Amino acid sequence: MMNLAEYRRTASRLADFLPWAALVGEGVILNKDGSFQRTARFRGPDLDSAVAAELVAVAGRLNNAFRRLGSGWAIFVEAQRHEAATYPASRFGDAASALVDAERKADFEEAGTHYESSYFLTFLYLPPAEDAARAETWLYEGRDHAGVDPHESLVSFIDRTDRVLQLVEGFMPECRWLDDGETLTYLHSTVSTKRHRVRVPETPIYLDALLADQPLTGGLEPRLGDTHLRILTIVGFPTATTPGLLDDLNRLPFPYRWTTRAILLDKTDATR
Repeated sequence: MMNLAEYRRTASRLADFLPWAALVGEGVILNKDGSFQRTARFRGPDLDSAVAAELVAVAGRLNNAFRRLGSGWAIFVEAQRHEAATYPASRFGDAASALVDAERKADFEEAGTHYESSYFLTFLYLPPAEDAARAETWLYEGRDHAGVDPHESLVSFIDRTDRVLQLVEGFMPECRWLDDGETLTYLHSTVSTKRHRVRVPETPIYLDALLADQPLTGGLEPRLGDTHLRILTIVGFPTATTPGLLDDLNRLPFPYRWTTRAILLDKTDATR
């Protein structure tokens, strides 16, 4: 990967602001600053049937899993609301159940547009400055390759995230890593209104230019392509919350993205 600063120093398009550089492992992205990221798809307990005590217990176990990470780590949790493409196919052992499901399918198709929610959990790790500089040797020509193999940082990142996800899998109904194609499809959905699968290229590099297929217009009326954007930022949080506080968002009849970021710190860094 060439450093284009020699030819153009001013960011002029959406791809210039995206951090993604290359796929360096199964579902693992190497970013331009030397950090690694990988994404899992998950689904939590059913909020319509779960009791408050169960949700509090899930939150506590999540906190216990994430506290194993420290400085240099960030967690991104995203909920995407999007149109439901088709009615899910099912098989039934008797004709009566199949007939009931056929009526449900007919009602689904007659009712118009339906929406469903997808949930993603992204882990990002920025190694210490020296290790990040070694990771950047993968990206740019002419960099010195002496010192510790940057592959060690990648293996360590995969191992730690695998262990964290194994803890999460114990109490989540659905939780798994995205593969290469699913990872690129997910990243594309965050910067484009065109929903389709993204095929993994033979040389999975220059992901910023590959995934950005619509221009971003800023200003008082921001747009992504021809679609107008409305952005809501929470500037203050309540002192106390209840489980499922934002569950009403799962019933909104329009597409949106809700993203929460947590930057983790070691105890010594947090007390500074």
